[in-house]
Amino acid sequence: MSKPEPWQLSKASYPFSNVTQTRFGDMDLLGHINNVAMADLFENGRVRFNRSMGMENRAEGDRWLIAAVQINYLREAHFPDDAEICSGIGRIGNSSWDILSAAFQNDLCVATCTTTLVLTNPQGAKAIDAEFRAVLEAQMVKRD
Repeated sequence: MSKPEPWQLSKASYPFSNVTQTRFGDMDLLGHINNVAMADLFENGRVRFNRSMGMENRAEGDRWLIAAVQINYLREAHFPDDAEICSGIGRIGNSSWDILSAAFQNDLCVATCTTTLVLTNPQGAKAIDAEFRAVLEAQMVKRD
């Protein structure tokens, strides 16, 4: 695990956030939010972020696939504290992009997540067009 950059630990770096309640069933035997539950929290935040950008409205046959997910656990997360998942775009390639997310509890970053998505159609990977690129660019993280 690489050490996170200071900007990754700040809610202000991310253009989108969503607060989600943790559940009793999210805990492991030590009373921490378990790894699978943290992945679920990031997934929920990522889906809400995608919907905020209108990504459910796409050309017929187009879809995006998750190519990779990397989660870095920075400190223990606990029930019953809510989790705030903050997200933004970190990189835009020809047919793929990264969503960078951070999970916060009580204003402390407890984990970060990088998800790489690829735009595809029935023929395979598809280039990101100018309109979609503009949507992604408007949601870039601030690396200050």
